[in-house]
Amino acid sequence: MQEHYFELVIKLSSHHSLFSDFLADTVAVGFEETDDGFIVRSEDDLETIKWGVEQFAEALQKAIGETIEIECTQSKKQNSDWVAEYQKSIEPLAIDKFYIHPTWDAPSEELINIAIDPALAFGTGHHPTTASALRAVAKYTKEGDTLIDVGCGSGILGIAAMKLGAIVDACDTDPISVENSQVNAKLNELEFANIWEGSCSLTDKKYNIVVANIVADVLTFIAKDLKAAMEDDAVLVLSGILDKYEKKVLNFYKDCTIVERIAQDEWVTLVLKKEK
Repeated sequence: MQEHYFELVIKLSSHHSLFSDFLADTVAVGFEETDDGFIVRSEDDLETIKWGVEQFAEALQKAIGETIEIECTQSKKQNSDWVAEYQKSIEPLAIDKFYIHPTWDAPSEELINIAIDPALAFGTGHHPTTASALRAVAKYTKEGDTLIDVGCGSGILGIAAMKLGAIVDACDTDPISVENSQVNAKLNELEFANIWEGSCSLTDKKYNIVVANIVADVLTFIAKDLKAAMEDDAVLVLSGILDKYEKKVLNFYKDCTIVERIAQDEWVTLVLKKEK
């Protein structure tokens, strides 16, 4: 172990999910998601990552025509066991029927346990989009249902559905997400019926429940594919939507009825059904 390590603290005013996607594609060492941004730690200097984040912010502001307040601070720290310190900072979380906890914490005796080790910044339930999607999964999933988790990330939504007795497929365009989902399923002594790298357009199966916790723009791009994966009476759960983009997303789902709208902070999760 080196004597020192580098820590890059990134604070943002908005668009956390887009920056999370950027970091997931850019940072090889993983990163921690905080309430107002991210923390990247590495034994290598992070000045290049800092520059990349600032350039991404500048390009994003030009593309969307909005101001994003961003602050990136790198510091050099004594290399004590920061992994252990990080583990101490990850608290278990109860969401509806579920208790999400890292493997180093004790499971719940009352709730349905989901073990997730947050080695990378995929969904652990702490972000409002994941939490709201979990509430929808808890409410609408029945034993024997077929479900597909599109953009599975950590696999937490599919794992939750399997815990409720559903048969679950999953997909993600990021191979690291696919691998991470399989690892987390194994942590919970579960296995996806099928999981693949790519989009839901690669399957011709129909599902009782289709779940997609992705950013709003992607939900508009893949609207046709998501609806094509639905059984006639299926439930469609869309999450990852900033409230100001809700109408934009719904314009692509005009042939669906809103069953429920779950709002948390500035984020919205929509539960839809096809109109008959």
